[in-house]
Amino acid sequence: MQPDPLADLDTLTMQQIAVRHDRIPPGVVARHGTSVLNPVQVPDLIGVQSRRYLDRTGLQQHRGVADLMRYAALNQGGDALSSFDGLMPADYGNFKKLPDPADPNTGERYSDEQLYALALYLESLTPPANPNRFDARAARGQKVFEHEGCATCHTPPLYSNNKLTPAEGFTPPSGAAKRYDILLFSVGTDPGLAMATRRGTGYYKVPSLKGVWYRSMFGHSGWCATLEDWFDPRRLGDDYAPTGFNPNGNAPYPVKGHRSGLDLSQRDRQGLIAFLKTL
Repeated sequence: MQPDPLADLDTLTMQQIAVRHDRIPPGVVARHGTSVLNPVQVPDLIGVQSRRYLDRTGLQQHRGVADLMRYAALNQGGDALSSFDGLMPADYGNFKKLPDPADPNTGERYSDEQLYALALYLESLTPPANPNRFDARAARGQKVFEHEGCATCHTPPLYSNNKLTPAEGFTPPSGAAKRYDILLFSVGTDPGLAMATRRGTGYYKVPSLKGVWYRSMFGHSGWCATLEDWFDPRRLGDDYAPTGFNPNGNAPYPVKGHRSGLDLSQRDRQGLIAFLKTL
């Protein structure tokens, strides 16, 4: 990408980089391939077997257990094991062969058996018991959910249509719609993670709303700590101070995009939140 979206980080001192890491709250991480300017919310892995794409940016298709194994392998030392026309950065002495998974001195590589066991474990995860009852307020919120068209993207019973949505400013290339499940519109979310990091694809996957009652840090970079914050229309304002990740430190930072639910009455908004917490 020209210019390199991470080029500005090369001008920062170690102290300045440390300060930016300190701005990242629990539940958000500047993981490999992202940056301290565009970290990513730590995902919920319960129900991962029903998700068609992995990574916030849909970086990896998920068609079965083999893709989940592949994703784990590539994200745990995969870069070090890459081969560039025979040149392997983690050469282990000869630039020619992958390390033995059984060798404790080259433990960057998992065996197929380990990866399969990990995938089966992830697919076995079940959600905790939900303490939120489906009461009259939640019933009102369900009607709001239906009336506002939320199910277009967050389709029951998974509460996700399992599609990709283009980041603001990104136009899918010719032929992409034949290969991937892509929505024809963007919800206007901040394009940073999808457009300015090395995990960028130009897309965001539509997240599932299942289990939002026990999750926190909403938005792909975790700007809002709670559902109440996410549905607070004040987050659009230039004087807003995020309750989650704030790239500006203590300075205001508006959280724009995904405006669904922000123009509701307080009663309807509270009902919608109550319904979502029952999922």
